[in-house]
Amino acid sequence: MAKIKIGINGFGRIGRLVARVALQRDDVELTYIFKYDTVHGQWKHGDIKVKDEKTLLFGDKPVAVFGVRNPEEIPWGAAGAEFVVESTGVFTDKDKAAAHLKGGAKKVIISAPSKDAPMFVMGVNEKEYKPDLNIVSNASCTTNCLAPLAKVGSFPFLLL
Repeated sequence: MAKIKIGINGFGRIGRLVARVALQRDDVELTYIFKYDTVHGQWKHGDIKVKDEKTLLFGDKPVAVFGVRNPEEIPWGAAGAEFVVESTGVFTDKDKAAAHLKGGAKKVIISAPSKDAPMFVMGVNEKEYKPDLNIVSNASCTTNCLAPLAKVGSFPFLLL
């Protein structure tokens, strides 16, 4: 099975958590990154080293790093990233997130609510996802916590 190749734009709480999960999987190749984290603690899955000015090594896994503000200028395609996790909180509508597609990404997952991208929450409506969608939102952290409970009716309070 081919590896899933992802990129991360924004390295706050969500971006770092995506990286932590991706780096521990053999079926995911990360194109972006961290050694210490105030919530998740120290990275203990291999050394982190600077290979050169554009590459970090996490153990033996190379990760390309880009320092640009405009997502259009990030060469996702050249770096091999097919999926980009947009976690800056800035590029949250379809037009802004589409800049990653211009950089060569095939799909963009916005890690925040979006005013116009379809939103999917695992355990709630992920079956509505269609493969032709190239920009989607994963809603908010709060929505991801509460929506599954509300769906099964196990939330003891009235949701307004």
